[in-house]
Amino acid sequence: MALLELTASGLYCPQADVFIDPWKPVDKAVITHAHADHSRWGMKHYLAHHHSEQVMRLRLGQDINLETLEYREPIHINGVQISLHPAGHIPGSAQVRLEYKGKIVVVSGDYKVEDDGLAAAFEPVKCHEFVSECTFGMPVYTWEPQAVIIEKINAWWKANADQGRNSVLFAYSLGKAQRVINNLDLSIGEVFAHGAIWNVNQALIANGVKVRDIPKVTQEIPKSRFKGCLIMAPPSAMGTPWMKKFSPYRTGVCSGWMTIRGARRRRAVDTGFVLSDHADWPGLIQAIQATEAEKVYLTHGSTAVFERYLEDELGVEAVALETLFEGDNASFNED
Repeated sequence: MALLELTASGLYCPQADVFIDPWKPVDKAVITHAHADHSRWGMKHYLAHHHSEQVMRLRLGQDINLETLEYREPIHINGVQISLHPAGHIPGSAQVRLEYKGKIVVVSGDYKVEDDGLAAAFEPVKCHEFVSECTFGMPVYTWEPQAVIIEKINAWWKANADQGRNSVLFAYSLGKAQRVINNLDLSIGEVFAHGAIWNVNQALIANGVKVRDIPKVTQEIPKSRFKGCLIMAPPSAMGTPWMKKFSPYRTGVCSGWMTIRGARRRRAVDTGFVLSDHADWPGLIQAIQATEAEKVYLTHGSTAVFERYLEDELGVEAVALETLFEGDNASFNED
């Protein structure tokens, strides 16, 4: 019996009778992180890292049947040892390690190898088989350090403020927004959050994650208060009437897809910042080599390109899987 197999409902461990990030309702689901393409509604029982709890309850309902674990805390189901290990993607993100009769399989979910100071830093886990995303699995995707990107964001904000303009910065409401918020230079001006981001901030803070508690944009705040400030907003707010009260403003978006200029033009934003919660090309290679896995399964992203590279250049057996995971969606829809 294979320790892990792909079914119509998602990745399944038959021996433990559990699914990993299933996309259809099942009895028992182990969740790698709280983004909507990995943490879906309708499971009878959820298992996740404790930093995912409040966001999952916010998005899926307060009454979900949810059990949480610490990193590296093992549980045993039908002889299978299951544990969660840091993925570095967003707060609470985890790689799922399955061990049965000496065989080890790791499902990484989404991950990045740079320590962003918010999520627990990525931890390589040695295994026989490794399930990896490859959202940005092409050589063109190579990230600058986070500190460099944050410096660019702060400089952009200050330049806008000096010109009497506000700055509206779009970023996914879970993970990326908090990375930016925690590193903004508050000497430049005030920072506000769209309600979707503010709600996630409150859930993370309630879970013990260190996130700056910035005010929410409300109707009660007069337009006169928005002078040279920075407003964090989800991509779904682009071009909506909600933005009118910030005029005059400049817009920016944080995404790995900003590596490609055409992506910025398609979204009609003024500035793009290359900031992703996913591993870049060198990061994917680094992570996979560190596992020492004999076989690698690739889920979403540039699977064909990366599969060829792993087999031809690294001599690692690679197999692309058809899943419903989306990663950092190229259309910038909210995760």
